[in-house]
Amino acid sequence: MATHAAHTRDAEERSRMRLDDHLPADHRLNKVYRIGAGLIGAFLLAFGILGLIDQIGYFNTGGDTVVGLNTNGSLSVLSICIGLLLLVGMVIGGNFASTLNMVLGVLFLLNGFLFLGLLDTDSNFLAFKIQNVFFSFIVGLLLMTFGMYGRVGSSLPHDNPYWRARHPDAVEHQQSEHEAGTPPADRALRGSRDAHRPDLE
Repeated sequence: MATHAAHTRDAEERSRMRLDDHLPADHRLNKVYRIGAGLIGAFLLAFGILGLIDQIGYFNTGGDTVVGLNTNGSLSVLSICIGLLLLVGMVIGGNFASTLNMVLGVLFLLNGFLFLGLLDTDSNFLAFKIQNVFFSFIVGLLLMTFGMYGRVGSSLPHDNPYWRARHPDAVEHQQSEHEAGTPPADRALRGSRDAHRPDLE
């Protein structure tokens, strides 16, 4: 029993390590996460900079707009910060970008609901209007979609790195079955190739 538990823990630890390193720069999923973070981050950064250029008051709740969205100085600074964070996620890529997209997506949705309730009140310190609420919902859904793409779902293919990380026993079983049907010379050659793959180190 103890041996089985130790083996399970070792398998889980190895799977987590592989999950951290399984997305090289040219991986299809990595490109999705980076594109999503980069596009939305760039838009938010531009939106915030334009708001600051217009020198709108930090807590002005008037009708100052940038690209059709109501704004003030506080919202501009917040947009710049979030935009820069998403651009950092684009540069780093991998699991970081995926998780960042999902977390910020949830926050945008919650922010939309929050300010939907604060419209036309004195607590609306970010000067939200209904178009800002819709924008927050749209950005939140887009970020969540980009972040969850290929990572969340009940029908992920068995070669998906996230599926493999969640099912280490099944992966080892598949590898054992595959190696059982592979000639010894081919197994030795494949082992030599794997030893030189940087994404497995």
